[in-house]
Amino acid sequence: MKNPKVASRYAKALFDFAAENDHVDAVKDDLRQIIQVLKENQELQIVLNSPVIVPSKKYAIFSEVFSGKLSETSFNFLGVIIKKKREPAIATICEEYIKLYNIAHNIKVATLTTAQPLSTELAEKIKGILEEKTQSTVEIKQVVDPEIIGGILIKFDDYFIDASVISKINKLRQEFAHNIYQVNY
Repeated sequence: MKNPKVASRYAKALFDFAAENDHVDAVKDDLRQIIQVLKENQELQIVLNSPVIVPSKKYAIFSEVFSGKLSETSFNFLGVIIKKKREPAIATICEEYIKLYNIAHNIKVATLTTAQPLSTELAEKIKGILEEKTQSTVEIKQVVDPEIIGGILIKFDDYFIDASVISKINKLRQEFAHNIYQVNY
């Protein structure tokens, strides 16, 4: 979406409305479901972003996909978004709502990147340490990236902890590249 301020305004309006009607958790779950469906269905994203397809047709498609699966608040909100021709922003609006939810409930999301999947026990230990340090609830997202060779990358809020093997190798390369004791033959 070209204007993220619009997405944050719609998300804020939805959050305020859901809070007034005590549907904040239900709407969050619905929006996570919408994000997941949009990630899995490239065709649906193409339809939403198409300026050729009229809003009534887009609404009919959304009704087919989500009818009976979303709360009334979420479903009606989607109808308003489509009617206002803001459907390309749906995913961004959903993500902004979830950010607002996390702020309101003191939840922080940490991304753990490792070369191999972490054991549940180790992930829980890291989660416990982060919760203790941040005094908030932490949600863990695990990413597997074999290119880091080993170790772990932790990202949350404005923090980035790089304890990966590839990072150590790159630092050693830089040190050896500028070695003043190198013998020139």
